[in-house]
Amino acid sequence: MTSATDHEPARPRKILFYRHSIAVRLTHWLNVLCLSFLLMSGLQIFNAHPDLYWGQYGADADHSFISIGAVSDGDTIKGITRVGSISIPTTGVLGASTVGGELTPRAFPSWITIPGYQDLATGRRWHFFFAWFFVINGFVYLLYGLIAGHFRRDIVPARDQLTPQHLAHEIGEHARLRFPKGEEARRYNSLQKLTYMAVIFILLPLMVLTGLTMSPGFNAIFPWLLDVFGGRQSARTIHFITASLLVAFVVVHLAMVLVSGVWNNLRSMITGYYGLTVETGKETVK
Repeated sequence: MTSATDHEPARPRKILFYRHSIAVRLTHWLNVLCLSFLLMSGLQIFNAHPDLYWGQYGADADHSFISIGAVSDGDTIKGITRVGSISIPTTGVLGASTVGGELTPRAFPSWITIPGYQDLATGRRWHFFFAWFFVINGFVYLLYGLIAGHFRRDIVPARDQLTPQHLAHEIGEHARLRFPKGEEARRYNSLQKLTYMAVIFILLPLMVLTGLTMSPGFNAIFPWLLDVFGGRQSARTIHFITASLLVAFVVVHLAMVLVSGVWNNLRSMITGYYGLTVETGKETVK
């Protein structure tokens, strides 16, 4: 009697593993809420003076280096967005948009601001309320990340993820819209981790600190903030740029969610469980 070992072809099997804790999920969705209202109310505030300066400037006679406005064009107007010496026509979206059937001078259109009508005071109330909500939520997430080891375990890249060869491979795979499968998908890839680190530890702190720098009350308590950011107008400019970069991050993030599996990603951020497809084989003995 002889025996031989044969292997059946590997078969895919779907499994679920616990990827996101309740703390990560709650702070994530609260951030979505806060940042949505902060963006829309922030654009309302920006509309009151749609120019950005650098340094101790900001009066109407000073020259801005970024401006979103409108100029006369015969019997109508046209929107112009200017960056330095470059002027770009942006009628219908930036500088001039339709309100009540008429083209109206307005940096950002009414459909993306809170409130929809021009009201600086109300926009500031919305902005400040959700700004403090956002800061408290961020502080809770930061404490959790440090105490529970979330940052060390899930966000900081492992050594093998930081080699030039690995990074080049991941960039190439992402460019081809190929994403990790099976066991590789159990952890964030290096591009995700580096991006999340930049957002959590650089972008968001800059946005919060420059927001505080624009507050005269905080200037009285922490006057050194004005020196760090080169003046209130410089802080306003950095605040606007960091908010714009955050919007760009959200757009790319949503695009990646769409192409890598909407339901799987959404389920993991609601229930905590992420689905994997792993290869399994069955050994038989004859």
